[in-house]
Amino acid sequence: MWRSRPGEDEKAAVWHGGYRSQHQIPQAISRQDSPALLVKAAARFDRQMIAPDQAPVWRRQPDGEETDMLTLNINGKDCEVNVPEDMPLLWVLRDILGMTGTKFGCGIAQCGVCTVHVDGQPIRSCIMPVVAVRGKKIMTIEAVGQTPTGANVQKAWLDLEVVQCGYCQSGQIMCATALLAAKPHPNDADIDAAMSGTICRCGTYTRIRAAIKRAAQPT
Repeated sequence: MWRSRPGEDEKAAVWHGGYRSQHQIPQAISRQDSPALLVKAAARFDRQMIAPDQAPVWRRQPDGEETDMLTLNINGKDCEVNVPEDMPLLWVLRDILGMTGTKFGCGIAQCGVCTVHVDGQPIRSCIMPVVAVRGKKIMTIEAVGQTPTGANVQKAWLDLEVVQCGYCQSGQIMCATALLAAKPHPNDADIDAAMSGTICRCGTYTRIRAAIKRAAQPT
């Protein structure tokens, strides 16, 4: 389902769960009846801006190729999407369903920005094929504040003014909420283990740790 650009040497591409190496941005196929959607990626891994012709694009499904309708349970509601089964969950959320709270960061599950919950567990949605979450309960940043733990985390984030640029914070909050749901009173080692894979380029780690501890305190 994933297509290389015209003239690109397919054998030379390094693939990571559907995404190519840092100097090659993927193109994918969308449902047949949808318009082409331009994904506005912020930066390459080398932190250089991506030229418009290098941004990932969801292409129309070629004539004769069909996809099955998938039913996903997202934030407590069932929704149907007509997409390729190997499309990453991240792009289904953002481009098909318009749920843009979950962000694109690295595309290879190394930064944590795209974290959502699947059956209560934090997962990296950028490499998770949408078919793998069919029949499971998906929760995104848009709904995590409706849970008691998520609400406590968000309040602690605001009280301690954790956010700087804010780009990674949806992933940080999702990871922190999953941690506190599993361990209501985590120690520093627990926090390190749960949060170490979620990168904040602004360096707000001290405030993140303090906010997690604040959220763990009895109200």
